[in-house]
Amino acid sequence: MKKAPRSTARELALLGLSQLQTSSGSLEKKQLQEVVLAAVRTLRTEAQDILETAAAELQRGSDRLLSSQIGTTDIESARAMLYEVIELGQRAINHIGTAVELPEILQLTNQLEVRSYAMEIMTKVNGNKKEIDKLLRESIIDWQVERLPRIDLDILRIAVAEMMFIGIQKQVAISQAVELAKRYSGEDGHKFINGVLRRVFDKMNVI
Repeated sequence: MKKAPRSTARELALLGLSQLQTSSGSLEKKQLQEVVLAAVRTLRTEAQDILETAAAELQRGSDRLLSSQIGTTDIESARAMLYEVIELGQRAINHIGTAVELPEILQLTNQLEVRSYAMEIMTKVNGNKKEIDKLLRESIIDWQVERLPRIDLDILRIAVAEMMFIGIQKQVAISQAVELAKRYSGEDGHKFINGVLRRVFDKMNVI
């Protein structure tokens, strides 16, 4: 599936926010550009790491296959090794599938539209952090904003900033945040983020 420029911009903004100071305030354009460049370098490093991981999985699978040919004396052991080889191969394929998307993402990062929107997101998040976090505190049940993983908090902040200060449709902002969480958050992070943003959505409709 072709990746939309704004989806790439959100990824850049997410990676960029993790490199900013925690205090809110105005950001110089030069500083923002430097942060975006650092985020692009992070994506490039990620692509390299993913391919190296895939190569390692394939090598392990090859080694296990060779072991099964020369080191097993019964069918059950050979079958167990074969299943392991298949699993390693599948994991390598999954890694390669992820890496295939990254050249397109990296190409998109060179577009002015992508970098401009990434900088707009970071500016809105950084300049309105107190208001954004206040709304998040009111929407998070049985948890504290300060205890959230930084990546989850930044995904939430991006979505709220888009809804409150950029004018992105609320459903679009939520769905894009969920996609970011699937890529960057923990196993169930996207479910948590979806739930919080649904409550943010309800509160914003009441305000």
